[in-house]
Amino acid sequence: MEEVGATFQVDLRGVVDLLARHLYSGPNVYLRELLQNGVDAITARQAVQPDAPALIRLRPFAGDGLEVTDTGIGLTLDEARELLATVGRSSKRDIDLGVGREEFLGQFGIGLLSAFMVADEIELISCSAKDLTAPAVHWTGHDDGRYDLSQRPRQPDQAPGSVVRIRPRRGMEHWLATDTVTTLAADFGSLLPVDIAVEVPLGDQTAWRRVTEVDLPWLRSYPHDLARRQALTEFCEKTMGFTPMAVIDLDVPLAGLSGVAFVLPTAVPPGSGGNHRVYLKRMLLGNRVVGLLPEWAFFVRCVVNATGLSPTASREQLYSDDVLLAAQEALSQQVRRWVVDTLGTESNLAKQFVRTHHLAVRSLALTDDDMLDLAAQVLPFESTDGARTLRELADDTDGPIVYTSSLEEYRRVSAVARAQGVVLVNAGYVYDGDLLEKLSGRAGWSIRPLLSDDIAQVLSPISAHRELEILDSLAAAAEIAEPLNVEPVVRRFEPEGLPAILLGDRESDYRRAVAEAAEETDDAWSGVLASFGHDSSATRQLVLNDANPTIRQWVKLDPASPVFAAGLHSMYVSAVLLSGESLRTREAELMNESLGVLLAAGLVGQDRSNASPEETDGSLGC
Repeated sequence: MEEVGATFQVDLRGVVDLLARHLYSGPNVYLRELLQNGVDAITARQAVQPDAPALIRLRPFAGDGLEVTDTGIGLTLDEARELLATVGRSSKRDIDLGVGREEFLGQFGIGLLSAFMVADEIELISCSAKDLTAPAVHWTGHDDGRYDLSQRPRQPDQAPGSVVRIRPRRGMEHWLATDTVTTLAADFGSLLPVDIAVEVPLGDQTAWRRVTEVDLPWLRSYPHDLARRQALTEFCEKTMGFTPMAVIDLDVPLAGLSGVAFVLPTAVPPGSGGNHRVYLKRMLLGNRVVGLLPEWAFFVRCVVNATGLSPTASREQLYSDDVLLAAQEALSQQVRRWVVDTLGTESNLAKQFVRTHHLAVRSLALTDDDMLDLAAQVLPFESTDGARTLRELADDTDGPIVYTSSLEEYRRVSAVARAQGVVLVNAGYVYDGDLLEKLSGRAGWSIRPLLSDDIAQVLSPISAHRELEILDSLAAAAEIAEPLNVEPVVRRFEPEGLPAILLGDRESDYRRAVAEAAEETDDAWSGVLASFGHDSSATRQLVLNDANPTIRQWVKLDPASPVFAAGLHSMYVSAVLLSGESLRTREAELMNESLGVLLAAGLVGQDRSNASPEETDGSLGC
């Protein structure tokens, strides 16, 4: 009996384009689909013949082709007609193969057609294990939609199972090369519960290279814990490409999930997690599967196998359902418990973990109160008293812990605070400000952000006599600085070598940003922005250090001279740079203008110093 010239019930070229361009991430998945078909067929046969062999063999065919042989249940003519003539008909739906069986991995029809991503012809020869006298089925499909389906006499030595032969289309030869097939088979099928081997050249001969392991590495029996750790480390190096700092066991019976989480040996930025290696029923789903763990767990990479989770249509990511949500929560708690238990010790591992993955601890502390308390005890924070934990600072500091919410603010005042013995915490790094703010609401903690008055209180006022001496200079400076929205004041403080600092807090910085935005926008928006500025008073103070020799020389200048204004502008710009802020357009212009004035004055002074007394007439360069 033979059916010739029949066609698929869809446009196969369109299906192939859909598979290659939209469903699957790349042509490499063709081998995964063929392996899935083989495993499903073997599973179906072992359901009725438990002692049936479980073998899949891959070997070169006709030079540049590939032959995939399995010892599965095989197909009869009627089954072949139903499964292969209608695209998408699943072996799961075939009554004879077991409707709804969880053991099956894929859909036979779609799985076979995926080979058209790399081939222009597919040949299938299948012998049923249910009827050992039934003829062999021979099916040949072409990428233009044609197929031939026939029966052939069964040879005496023809065992049950199926043979799939594919020939590469032009430009796709490398996907069927032996080295590529071996790599793909090991990647996708190394943990499958069947014996998969690839025929590879060995000198003038060939040999079968087995790519599968008998047991899951994390469930295998080992003589002792050290041997298990070494074996899992080698497994991580082989599959993930790094040597783990630690290994965390994972187990979620509800989802039939087991596996391990490997702690990365080096720091990674937040948001870089999610690339986990996931197997479903021991077939690789993908090595970049996302959504398995929460965002704070970006310091681990997982390898898991699950029987109760579902894949998306492409079988490369996990389908979001109630089972996955429950598994995510359970995995999150297991990783969190490891972190808490590890950091609760004073081991070298705990110190190494904090040193490497402190950002992850900070991130977790924002969502977990227990972790927040632990983070306060173990995490170092930059402060004017060195790297200290919040617990140490709270125990050693009288009064509240004071912090800056930005790196610029810390740089602006840290030198003065350090010289005056004021302990200040830099919370300008990622997570730190939010963490301190959250901790401030906990009982037993006194924490608040820095205010301008905190530093102003440690700046020594100058004497009344000195105020009278510089009164005119300070008034002129205030007038010059008014367009900059800054108020010059004179104080004495350490370090003596620091000419000036900028003081401000978050509220004043906000008003300054609004004012500058209003100046740079058009009239329509300027009025709107100005309404958020609250008032027109100076938002920051430029504190001039009267203990600094440069400042003491500057106040002696004629306030009406260009050098006086240029000197004030240059000290303002220097204070801005010292605070770590970037220069805005107006500040960059001031820097260039003041530099020009000071250079010109210096050159004039140099010329006059070289002139005779008669030429200079005793006048000063400025």
